[in-house]
Amino acid sequence: MKEIAIIGTTASGKTALSLELASKTNSIILSLDSLCVYKEIDIVSAKPTKEERGNIVHFGIDEVYPNEEFDVVKFIELYNKAKEYASNHDNNLIIVGGTGFYLKALIDGLSKGIDLKVKLDISPLEAYDFLYSLDKDYMQKIEKNDRYRIEKAYAIYKQSGLIPSEFFEKNPKTPFAKDLKIFEILWDKEELRKRIALRTNQMVKSGLIDEIIYLEKKYTRAPNCMSSIGVVETLEYLDGKLSKQELEDKISLNTSKLAKRQNTFNKSQFTEKTSNIIENLNSDIIKYFSL
Repeated sequence: MKEIAIIGTTASGKTALSLELASKTNSIILSLDSLCVYKEIDIVSAKPTKEERGNIVHFGIDEVYPNEEFDVVKFIELYNKAKEYASNHDNNLIIVGGTGFYLKALIDGLSKGIDLKVKLDISPLEAYDFLYSLDKDYMQKIEKNDRYRIEKAYAIYKQSGLIPSEFFEKNPKTPFAKDLKIFEILWDKEELRKRIALRTNQMVKSGLIDEIIYLEKKYTRAPNCMSSIGVVETLEYLDGKLSKQELEDKISLNTSKLAKRQNTFNKSQFTEKTSNIIENLNSDIIKYFSL
């Protein structure tokens, strides 16, 4: 059994590529998407339809309802289930999606006893400078704009009373996915913006507004997933704050900003990977599976 991960920004074509490759390589798919995991959130999540999935076994899609909790620990549990299934059925495993935090946890392991959901009570820059003054060796490896790693280091210090270097020395992490081969889809920035705008337009035409009306009526605005891109803007539209065109424009803009953050995260966190345009990456992956 071989395992790979396909990463890339939102709207980069990861899902379509994974479906094509899975059918060619006897693979099952684990979705690496923090929104596709929810049932009834179909359009705004850009979730592959049942028809598109066909007979390919998927994990990480339609796992919980919008008012139920889902976090990185539950994702790791899903990974273990998917890996066991693949092993028992002589399948390969393709992990695909844009939630880089989950993939990072899969590769690095998790810090036991630390709640990574704890939010900063000071600004990220203040937290960085504070931690740098205590643990220069660890913090100099982190960029000042790397909010995820700063929050993680701060949570470790606040909850354990130890600087990160000491904490990791006493609590070494064990990777869940060793030697995972990572493939990254690359796009020209302008081309990606066009893809995002086109996908947003298709979402609206496919019933995005009706989907959000249904979700709000059934689950209210309280669940975490109701603060996702595409949901928030549609709620603003329903509140009369945006026109339909402004709705599309704002979703596209915020999605482009997300793509930029994802690109930055992937560059900084996954240094050992094969990056290529989607056509060439398809061939790269086929070659890897044939080795």
